[in-house]
Amino acid sequence: MELPIALRWLRRRTFRWQLSSKLLVISLVVTVLAFSAVCGSVLLDMRRSTEELARQTMENLSATIDADVNRNVELYDKSLQSVVKNLALPELAEVSKPILHLILFDRTTTAPHFSPIQVFDAAGNLSLDASTLKPAPERRGDEEFFTAHRDNPDVGLFISRPMLHQGGYSIVLSRRIATPNGDFNGVVVGAIRLGYFHDLFGRLRLDELDVVSILTHGGVIIMRRPFDLDVVGKDFSQVAGVIETLARRSGWFSGTGLDDGVPRMYVWSDSSHPLVVLVGKPWRNILSLWRKEAIRLGAILLVLASFVAGVTIFLIREIDRRARAEQRLEELSITDPLTGLTNRRKFDAAIEDEWRRAQRLQTPVALLMIDADHFKSYNDSFGHQAGDQMLIGIAVCIADSVHRVGDCAARFGGEEFAVLLPGLSAIAALSVAETIRSKVEQWSVDQTGVTISVGTASLTPGPATPWSVLVEAADKALYAAKASGRNRSVLSTPAREWPLVA
Repeated sequence: MELPIALRWLRRRTFRWQLSSKLLVISLVVTVLAFSAVCGSVLLDMRRSTEELARQTMENLSATIDADVNRNVELYDKSLQSVVKNLALPELAEVSKPILHLILFDRTTTAPHFSPIQVFDAAGNLSLDASTLKPAPERRGDEEFFTAHRDNPDVGLFISRPMLHQGGYSIVLSRRIATPNGDFNGVVVGAIRLGYFHDLFGRLRLDELDVVSILTHGGVIIMRRPFDLDVVGKDFSQVAGVIETLARRSGWFSGTGLDDGVPRMYVWSDSSHPLVVLVGKPWRNILSLWRKEAIRLGAILLVLASFVAGVTIFLIREIDRRARAEQRLEELSITDPLTGLTNRRKFDAAIEDEWRRAQRLQTPVALLMIDADHFKSYNDSFGHQAGDQMLIGIAVCIADSVHRVGDCAARFGGEEFAVLLPGLSAIAALSVAETIRSKVEQWSVDQTGVTISVGTASLTPGPATPWSVLVEAADKALYAAKASGRNRSVLSTPAREWPLVA
């Protein structure tokens, strides 16, 4: 059994409730996603700002170290160049050794961590020493700082690996001495002790895992903080980070420590100087404050999402509860409480709707008017409860016989029922009427002979024909069925009514 108007109305109401639930869920989800996007954008901006601040701080630190180291290297190199220049003066060949010593080394740079300048001849033998007029015999012809100048006249300032020199570990700075015609004539050598770098690093406020490396342009690390003999003095010119450092004047990259595997940001300020300062700081230290803020915002977002989820679930349940309650109320408002069939008010709306459709499409509309035979006598004899059971039984037989979409069975009033059958011809409608009558008759075997009379009518409405004409025709057929002895179906035609007795 279908209730066309009522069910369509209920479906629209249910759809609106479902749509409201979906819109609520969508709006809350969009709200959470929007807030998440905002938080994500804020966190990304904060991360970029944190990285930029760390980069600038490390660049400043690198520049500070670079300025100190390369200033001392430059000053010491000027002293070496001054000695090389003075040795080229022909007048010095005739002066005494004390005067020569005074001329060559009087204005050379001295500092606690600078070794005295020495001069080695073309054979690698020590000939002059700024610290004494009578230096002890010393031969350094096989040292790297000597062979580099002997074999290559274009070396310029040579900075050696850390080595033992004049009683302490140092980096040796050397310049080539040439004859007037350009031949190799020895080297001028000075050294900066590694203690200078230890003192320099000791003055810096660095975290435990911060790294400072000082490299030559050949990729050799001459000093490192923290100090590590496995790293200092080694050639890292083929390491990707070192290659990048020496290829660009300044910049940064993200890399992993060669000895400890710690991910770091590495920054250098100026690779054009003789020594390049590379500063590294662990990413976990750089992003520690950002991570705390990210965790805080993430926790807030999680709480918000949980709250929104809880509110959403509550509201959806409340909407569903209200929808079910409203649906139940609406069902009650369109349903006869005793029989469960559609009530008269909704039946009137249904026939109005189907009649207009039939007018548009020019299709027939059939109507069955059903009345319980001798209901008053039955009610008086067996009581109101038995009478109600009789009506319920008839309603069940009607509902069991009407199955098409668009059919509408209703309690018309009292013991009278109506069945609307859109699209059925008169003969087809009469067949349905007989089916209902037969079922009631079979059911009534145990119910003291309950029977029904059925009036059947089928019309194709004209443009101005009211649906009351169909009801009137079915009513007349019903009266004809009762007049013919009851328990039968009568078909109404425009000309006459004739009984069809089961």
